[in-house]
Amino acid sequence: TGAGLRLMRQADFVLAAEGTRFNLAYVNVGTSCDVGASWALPRLVGMRRALEIAMLGDTYDTAAAERMGLINRVVPAAELEAEAMALAQRLAKGPTVALGHLRRLMRGSLDRDLASQLDAESAAFQSCAATADFRIGLDAFFGKKPAAFTGR
Repeated sequence: TGAGLRLMRQADFVLAAEGTRFNLAYVNVGTSCDVGASWALPRLVGMRRALEIAMLGDTYDTAAAERMGLINRVVPAAELEAEAMALAQRLAKGPTVALGHLRRLMRGSLDRDLASQLDAESAAFQSCAATADFRIGLDAFFGKKPAAFTGR
């Protein structure tokens, strides 16, 4: 539905169970979108695809949604919760300071010019370089072993 599609647009990662269907139904009831859909959807899938989704009001299966960039991955319905937990655990075991900076950089990039984005990247990199995780990551990289990040 439109409400669910609105919510998932704000997520960093979207896993969908096989058989899930997606629809931005506003036009089907004779209205325009609300709650930021016209801002977020073009940024997620591009302007032409956003116009197609919004103006035609079609329903999309998981294969189409994945192809359009609405979702990251399709998983069997019985495995959805386990897959979501595995993804969350993978992120939690990562260099969380760096992941936070990456998220802010990517999300903020759409509102900055290149010079401002490069400044933001430089500041984020310097912040990451001061963390214990950066030292752990470098040691693991040069030691050709997996890193065991601490989140610090």
